[in-house]
Amino acid sequence: MTGLFDFISTNTTIYKLIIALLGVIIISVIVRIMKKTLTRYVKDQNNWYKTRKATNIFGFILAAIFLAILYSDMLGGITVVLGVASAGIAFSLREVIASIAGWLTILVGGMFKTGDRVQLGGVTGDVIDLGVLRTTVMETGQWVDADLYSGRIVKIANSFVFTQPVYNYSTDFPFLWDEITLPIKFGSDYTVTRELIRQVAIDQLGDYSQQTKEHWDYMVRKFIIEDATTEPMVTLTVNDNWVEFTLRYIVEYKARRSTKDTLFTNILEKIEAQPEKVQLASATFEVVSTPPVDVNIKNKPDTIDKY
Repeated sequence: MTGLFDFISTNTTIYKLIIALLGVIIISVIVRIMKKTLTRYVKDQNNWYKTRKATNIFGFILAAIFLAILYSDMLGGITVVLGVASAGIAFSLREVIASIAGWLTILVGGMFKTGDRVQLGGVTGDVIDLGVLRTTVMETGQWVDADLYSGRIVKIANSFVFTQPVYNYSTDFPFLWDEITLPIKFGSDYTVTRELIRQVAIDQLGDYSQQTKEHWDYMVRKFIIEDATTEPMVTLTVNDNWVEFTLRYIVEYKARRSTKDTLFTNILEKIEAQPEKVQLASATFEVVSTPPVDVNIKNKPDTIDKY
């Protein structure tokens, strides 16, 4: 056993390798202890996710510093080797390098964070994890209508931020404009109809008015953008079949489906309560009259003689 220790102590490479392994193991244990300790104090799920990520990054940095100090005498030779191989490494790992650069861009640039609803690379959903190489998204839509979860978890390479647009539903302005359209029969009371739709919107969306106004004021100060109205707006158009009322309103980005359901339900109830003033139109076609048809049947004389 003494001979083994003597051999290890005299062989610098093996000695440093053993020290490196022990150091990495000790750092891993320290990180695990930190996580267990912090669990007692961090109760919020979102804060715990950030704390866990920060602890992991701290462990990686600590391990890198430890290994750099341990092998400091070899850094000169390693630099030469890496310099020779840099071209090949850059080519073979270009996607990895681009993904790491994309990760840094996302973090530093504040493009989105965990919990945001985004559209990345054609996939819409909520960001549930930000990795060094990939962003993990809980998908919404596809075969499921509106903004409900489909159940699929999608991992997207971070390099997409350099090649594709990033749609964020919730960073600076966590609201969306949405519309519902109602076909109304010709001859209805259009003034009553407009006021009916507007009043339902105000009753159901009144809580949003102050919130959206404050957020939009912030947007106007931060960006070069017009001071748009956030109040519900009712407009009217006419086509060949009916009068069409469109309600444009603002809604929290995760409540589009439920809000639309509530608005339609209340508007229909109000319309059905006043059938003498307002009636919904449908694509049912009624034949009012037909032009007279004059039919004359003539027989040739030779044809009659044969019978």
